[in-house]
Amino acid sequence: MNTHIRSTDSRSVCVYMGSRSGHAPHWQQLAEAVGEGIARRGWRLVYGGGHTGLMGACASAALAAGGEVVGIIPDHLVEREVAHTGLTELLRVPDMHTRKAQMAARSDGFVTLPGGIGTFEEFFETWTWRYLGLHRKPIGLLNHAGFFDPLLQFLDNTVEAGFLNADTRATLISADTPDELLDALFD
Repeated sequence: MNTHIRSTDSRSVCVYMGSRSGHAPHWQQLAEAVGEGIARRGWRLVYGGGHTGLMGACASAALAAGGEVVGIIPDHLVEREVAHTGLTELLRVPDMHTRKAQMAARSDGFVTLPGGIGTFEEFFETWTWRYLGLHRKPIGLLNHAGFFDPLLQFLDNTVEAGFLNADTRATLISADTPDELLDALFD
């Protein structure tokens, strides 16, 4: 796994997000704004390779804005998540473990949008890897409409109870808008 941010201007940002769109249209608009924001900065989007839900919205918006998009999808999810066929690069891998390892290796930072248990699992594993010293890449939560407020409160409670170090908690970036989070990611 690459342990440092690349020294080139062209950065890659891994975005974890749902393969569903959620019930309100603002979630899809949020994903589109993230994809467009990544492309506008000249960065590359790395994500799970799906065409559905927030995943597809983010990737399609990045492509429409002239960005590069790398999708990494396990063979068993090609049909379920309907692999996005219009990407700059679509890498098919044998399993979820390889997917997560490839996403991490090809990225300089990580952003998490709303999603389900798979999104949470990816976020926590990547943050755990940072805690264990396997990388020093920035990790952020896009807390639009307070979506992650309960999680952030839970993490603060975990610090107060003595199960999470305050320094580890402080490594997690959160912001309310795509531009705020993307601007803070590599500060």
